Amino acid sequence: MDVYFPLSKRSRNSASGERFEQKKPSIEVLPDECLFEIFRWLRGGRERSSCACVSKRWLILVSNICKYEIRDNNITQALNPKDESTNKKGGSVSEVEHNDVDSDGYFTRSLEGKKATDGGLAAIAIGTASRGGLGKLFIRGSNSWNRVTTVGLRAISCGCPSLRVLSLWNLSSIGDEGLCEIANGCHRLVTLDLCHCPAVTDKSLLAIAKGCPKLNDLTIESCANVGNEGLLALASCCPNLKSVSIKNCPLVGDQGVASLLSSASYSLTKLKLQALNITDEMFSVIGHYGKSVTDLSLTSLPNVSDNGFWIMGNSKGLQKLKSFTIASCLGLTDRGLEAVGKGCVNLKQFYLFKCDLLSDKGLVSFAKVAGSLESLQLEDCHRITQIGLFCSLLNCSAKLKVISLVNCLGVVDLTTGLPPVSPCESLQSLSIRNCPGFSNSSLAVLGKLCPQLQHVELRRLHGITDAGFLQLLESCNAGLVKVNLKDCINLSDKAVCRLTNLHRWTLETLNLDGCKISDASLFAIAENCRLLGDLDVSKCAITDSGIAALAHSDLINVQILSVSGCSMVSDKSLPSLRNLGKTLLGLNLQQCKAISRSAIDLLVQQLWRCNMLF
Repeated sequence: MDVYFPLSKRSRNSASGERFEQKKPSIEVLPDECLFEIFRWLRGGRERSSCACVSKRWLILVSNICKYEIRDNNITQALNPKDESTNKKGGSVSEVEHNDVDSDGYFTRSLEGKKATDGGLAAIAIGTASRGGLGKLFIRGSNSWNRVTTVGLRAISCGCPSLRVLSLWNLSSIGDEGLCEIANGCHRLVTLDLCHCPAVTDKSLLAIAKGCPKLNDLTIESCANVGNEGLLALASCCPNLKSVSIKNCPLVGDQGVASLLSSASYSLTKLKLQALNITDEMFSVIGHYGKSVTDLSLTSLPNVSDNGFWIMGNSKGLQKLKSFTIASCLGLTDRGLEAVGKGCVNLKQFYLFKCDLLSDKGLVSFAKVAGSLESLQLEDCHRITQIGLFCSLLNCSAKLKVISLVNCLGVVDLTTGLPPVSPCESLQSLSIRNCPGFSNSSLAVLGKLCPQLQHVELRRLHGITDAGFLQLLESCNAGLVKVNLKDCINLSDKAVCRLTNLHRWTLETLNLDGCKISDASLFAIAENCRLLGDLDVSKCAITDSGIAALAHSDLINVQILSVSGCSMVSDKSLPSLRNLGKTLLGLNLQQCKAISRSAIDLLVQQLWRCNMLF
């Protein structure tokens, strides 16, 4: 057998007698400029991707080649028309991320934590350039030792001219230079989201305004060096803004926000302002120029008084407003709230949070004039009492469907009942959460006022007992569909049995987490609830017998079941849970200490299509 031996390198002797081996010449000795020029002559995307895999240096160089810098691009495509389709079969660089293609045919990429590096961005730029292009890019907080810098954004700018959505979160290393690169290369950008980027200043927004005139969605949050100058530039160059959200930017004042509103008066539909140094004058601009605004959110604006809300409402400019949120605005009073109700004639959803000066008078006045209101949510409004709630229901529009009270400490049971009144037939959903003064008498009144309820949520109401809940059940004529009684510790089997009997044909979701119930409730559910698909009996005194009753019922087809914290459910329930697994899609067995680990492992194997928590 002939054996081949490769020629070995010949050794040479130096003049001093020392021996050394002859080294092969390496392309690495070439400077970056020469390598860059070589890479420009590569035939197609596949070849450039292969070169990018050689080293980090080559990766960065290849990623900085813009499409217009590739030599004889038209000739290359004519000679190799199948190159693009070949590239779609994949390569090492193109497979760095495996996100889906969006509806526009462009790729979506997301880098988080340790993956958010310049090398990662360069690989994305090369990998997507020959496969249709990058449409959306999300970068979430890079690590401290290998952060995203201008180099990475320059790669995106050169290789991804099709970029439409850019979101940068928690990137202290990204500054004006990087965003200027984006503005120079990504002229199709329509959505920009900057959150916790302290090095970004007005200079970045000036560049974006000039380079990305199609911008229509802008979000700026916690960027301390962004001020009015940048917003003025966007207002003059981007007249088609549809959504603007500015939060916690101390340098932003009336001038900047007013310029955005006035320039996009006929296109802006969503506006969110939070923790800014704006005044009553800004609210007059909102009331006058918000002609197309349908969604408005105003949060933590300490320099705005009640006059601002009054002027905004009386300006009559918010005719198209449908959803309105006012949170932590201490200047809002009853007078301003009534003016808002009169000025926003098409308002459907209204959310009030931590408005300490609001009282029953203002709430009732608002309910009278808000003729299109469908949903009213109140949270941490402690001056609102039972009188305000009931009178609002009596004076609200015929379209009101949802009302919610959360942590309103002023809601305390009435000592006297209400006179006979006409009920609110339109209300379908009632939610009372963490209002410690709310108890049986209030619940009985609500039952009479709202006979068409379908969704009821009563959470952490320790004053509710079986007697009060039964009165509500007797008044609900439409049939309850969703019932949430979480942490109502004084509700027992009696209330649950009556609920399942009266509303057996409609009940679909039932949450009894923390209630004082036993197996008797599960027996009633198994016998009556034909449509029940979601059942939560966490932290209840149920046993294996109750689980067995559910499993042997021919009526129910539970898809979501939670028995978390049920200490008396043991391994004996394994056959029952396996039988329920025919329909189960979700099962929560957390903190069930009587169920062994081996039983859980067996269930995981048998209920392979069920999402389990244990």
